[in-house]
Amino acid sequence: MATSARPAQKPVNRNFSSGPCAKRPGWSLEALDNAFLGRSHRAKQGKARLKRAIEETKALLGLPAGYQCAIVPASDTGAFELAMWTMLGERGVDALAWESFGEGWVTDVSNQLKLKDLRLLKAEYGKLPDLRQVDFSRDVLFTWNGTTSGVRVPNGNWIAADRAGLTFTDATSAVFAQPIPWDKVDVATFSWQKALGSEAAHGMLILSPRAIERLESYTPPWPLPKVFRLTKVGKFMAAVFEGETINTPSMLCVEDYLDALAWARSIGGLAALQARADANANVLYDWAAKTPWLEPLAVDPATRSNTSVCLKVVDSAVSSLPVEAQRAFVKQIEAILDKEDAAHDIAGHRDAPPHLRIWTGSTIEASDLAILTAWLDWAFAEAKAGLAKAA
Repeated sequence: MATSARPAQKPVNRNFSSGPCAKRPGWSLEALDNAFLGRSHRAKQGKARLKRAIEETKALLGLPAGYQCAIVPASDTGAFELAMWTMLGERGVDALAWESFGEGWVTDVSNQLKLKDLRLLKAEYGKLPDLRQVDFSRDVLFTWNGTTSGVRVPNGNWIAADRAGLTFTDATSAVFAQPIPWDKVDVATFSWQKALGSEAAHGMLILSPRAIERLESYTPPWPLPKVFRLTKVGKFMAAVFEGETINTPSMLCVEDYLDALAWARSIGGLAALQARADANANVLYDWAAKTPWLEPLAVDPATRSNTSVCLKVVDSAVSSLPVEAQRAFVKQIEAILDKEDAAHDIAGHRDAPPHLRIWTGSTIEASDLAILTAWLDWAFAEAKAGLAKAA
């Protein structure tokens, strides 16, 4: 028998996926009524919308003078790949990996670009590599916030201000939720569907003046596909960063992103977005601190994500099982809550150790997370009762 009562109240928004993430509070299809559809994105009005999305992004993030921002194909992945293929190879690379996405960048640098001077600084899930070992005379690749482990870098203090190399950060789950010192970042990427819960397929690429200088002074030895090219005859293609996208974007998605940016401004801008993410994550971390059956996957509290909260089951009846059985148990909790329409998409990433992963970014409401905790307790009890019955 289950030992926890079935909760009476359900979250208003039951979507806790870590990508695509929940839409902003109050969102409806009416937000897209003014989308610029059936016309060329290169028409005056279409280009104006694209430029507006870029300029509003720069303003909301507070990018320094000289930093450029562009809309590029293929989400955050496309943006980061574009940056690696166009700028890496000029010097050695230090690549940091502590979860699956960081490991993906390492794989591409090693197996696709085949860089010979590559140094890997790796840590197991739940921990960071030793940041003191990073050599900033080299280019440095890292994820600011690892969604598949719930581990983020605590700040930018470890990044050298007088670095000779460039810093490349995949910031897709951090950019509107965690303070990013832009003077320490040369290349940053993110996607609309994760950062603010907008629609998928488009990436954002942010470049510092130092990154632009690299583009103009260095030509990689490998061929570059059209969608990766940011220079022409050795000169930076500034028009791409003014709304003249490399390929055709979805103007429906652009309208949705503009709506998300307008909502962000309406609640108080970047500081308010960060505060909401902090408050949301604290609901789960405070609950986990007094809940005996689970704990954060991130070992050091200073590195715990405020957007992708990863919680592992530590109850001995589950943690003593083989890994695949533990994974099945977590999937069972997810399935129970999905069937009850109480929460969706909360199982951890397939490449990570078994855990629950719950998005707590700014588009989530803290009140829904508080309700969710009761459902998690109930679903755990149900799944554990089923485990005991099967035994």
